[in-house]
Amino acid sequence: MASRDEVMDANIDAARIFRGPTRIDRLPADNRGLAYGDGIFETMRGAGGELPWWERHWRRLQRGAERLQLPLPPESLARAEAEQLLGSADAVVKLLLTRGSGGRGYLPPPVAEPVWILSRHPLPAPEPSLVTVRWCRTRLSLQPALAGIKHCNRLEQVLARAEDEPDTAPGGAAGEGLMRSTDGDAVCATAANIFVLKRDCWTTPLIDRCGVEGTMRGWVLEQVPVEQRRLCVEDVESADALVLVNAVRGILQVGRLGDRVWAPHPAVSALRRRLSTAHPAFPLPPSGPGPMELS
Repeated sequence: MASRDEVMDANIDAARIFRGPTRIDRLPADNRGLAYGDGIFETMRGAGGELPWWERHWRRLQRGAERLQLPLPPESLARAEAEQLLGSADAVVKLLLTRGSGGRGYLPPPVAEPVWILSRHPLPAPEPSLVTVRWCRTRLSLQPALAGIKHCNRLEQVLARAEDEPDTAPGGAAGEGLMRSTDGDAVCATAANIFVLKRDCWTTPLIDRCGVEGTMRGWVLEQVPVEQRRLCVEDVESADALVLVNAVRGILQVGRLGDRVWAPHPAVSALRRRLSTAHPAFPLPPSGPGPMELS
């Protein structure tokens, strides 16, 4: 049976709630994260009881907190509690930070005590070697003040994921959706950043007007030369390879987008080999990929 600190349901193994450094029983009804999305969050892949990229996620949390002027809990406490919640499991840990309590109305309180939630979730199902994607009808609005940070207002992504998925046979239903801005440029997937490979050159969209600067995106930028610029639909659909990256799911190669079909690309295999040495949650199969194979 779950304790007062570990609330369980079908999608959450356990959860703990804190006000500042103190653990509390429940989320207050006047929480600004609940009322206005006034908060930020991180979703981390745990492996063997460790959170290997904790530092990367905490740095992004700090950047988001600074942008929104949110107080942070002590990092040492947050990390210790997150690792304790993970235990020895291979699982996903989510850290959600809100401004805490406040009265009705948008004006934030002059002094805020953060309320933050840690939750542990099962790993996602294994991905196919080549994933099918579609273009979403829902567009991302342009808001430079929020671009890059992982804030709690994800309604555009909610609408995009709720769209009816057309029959994409023979590739099957789309497992992800690609999102454009209201200006029409390609920005990201609903829950991943995108990288385009063309003539041995990697490109990824600028995240200066909308979208999230993912931690896996940041890692890829450290590994290979990448140009960051605006990408149009034609840039994506004419690519030699199209890749989705996400800190929970790793590196995924797209195999189908509408009528466009891609074969496995060795450059993606090379990038996955690098990731397998950088994060224990993303090992290669024991035999390793062949010259034109993807794990």
